[in-house]
Amino acid sequence: MARTRSKSHHRLTRDAERLIALAQGLGASGSRVEDRFWEAATATLAARLIENGNDMPLESALDHLWTKNLPAYDGLVEAVEAASESIVIERDGARWEVLLVAAPVVAWSRYAIASGAIGREDAQALTVQLQAHVLAEGARIALSPWLYSIDQLPQSYSELLKLTQRLGAIAVDGQVPKVDAAKLPETAQMLADTRFVIAAVAAPEGAAHFRWQQETTGHAGRTQSAEQWIAQARPTLAKLLPGCVFECLLPDAYYVNCRESDRCVRPYAVRAAVAFLESALKVPAAKLRAVVAGFGEERVDEYRIGFTLHGENDVAHGVVWPLFGREDENTRPGPVDELLAQLKECGLTDVVELKGLFTPEYCEECGAPLFPSPDSGIVHAELPEEAETTTAHFH
Repeated sequence: MARTRSKSHHRLTRDAERLIALAQGLGASGSRVEDRFWEAATATLAARLIENGNDMPLESALDHLWTKNLPAYDGLVEAVEAASESIVIERDGARWEVLLVAAPVVAWSRYAIASGAIGREDAQALTVQLQAHVLAEGARIALSPWLYSIDQLPQSYSELLKLTQRLGAIAVDGQVPKVDAAKLPETAQMLADTRFVIAAVAAPEGAAHFRWQQETTGHAGRTQSAEQWIAQARPTLAKLLPGCVFECLLPDAYYVNCRESDRCVRPYAVRAAVAFLESALKVPAAKLRAVVAGFGEERVDEYRIGFTLHGENDVAHGVVWPLFGREDENTRPGPVDELLAQLKECGLTDVVELKGLFTPEYCEECGAPLFPSPDSGIVHAELPEEAETTTAHFH
């Protein structure tokens, strides 16, 4: 399930104010020449802050622009992400451009969704498939032998830079990556979630990283790479995700694929929730009711769905449907229509859409999001005591 940006209310530091000014300059630029000036200055400052492990000014500036100036936000987040997911490494007089790549797998299951170590043979198989169908000829790769959950991915730009640097050096030097499992947090079990294969791809400076960059087919080349990757990597991924229904995404740059996987997991989360409630409550989907409401501070950042039994007010389960990028809750058809269509496809006929904007509240004890109820309240989701909720590992 997607983790949404938490809004920071810290006082803006001098670096944060400088980042905002640079991003606003880029957003107001009237030429490509001026764009390059603002982009270079923004990239330099962002890279220095990330290298020093100083993420707070970046987060503060992004949070400010998110609510005040979306075009400037887009320019700044692009610079910040590039500074943490891509680097240049010099070896023996040669310069290598390194890009951190994510290969997401969106999955749902009535069993616990696996994460953890990828065996040597499976890691080698995935590496071969990436080289054969996704990466450009001559590109080097270091694939981390771990199937990551969202909880185990770096939680800050500076942490991600360290991963990019470590895997990038391994890719350039041709070494075998290792993972210190003791330093990774445990995975929070969810009905639908994303797992990630992470790799660093190194190419000579100015050369292509991906196969479709070397072809004249453009977007068609991406489509062909995706089809081949899905067909060839799926058997290996199926071994790593027993008992799961899953969808593979085309491997691509880290941040763009994190966002794409968040979008793709949304319908899976709704389907998994309905299937879970049908099993736990021993009722068909037609006996369930969904209450949908928009949540955010100044505008809708996410929709939350509270599921109840038909005719009852107690919320038995909840799902968060986050919005991303340019998704506009006021556009019809839009994200809420996609959500409502998904509920209908799952067999729900009783759907209540609450009007207005609700504050995104969380349980003070466990941190779980609170969900809308039919009487317009915001409550903790609690299954009835008689519900069957055993979650097992697939064997």
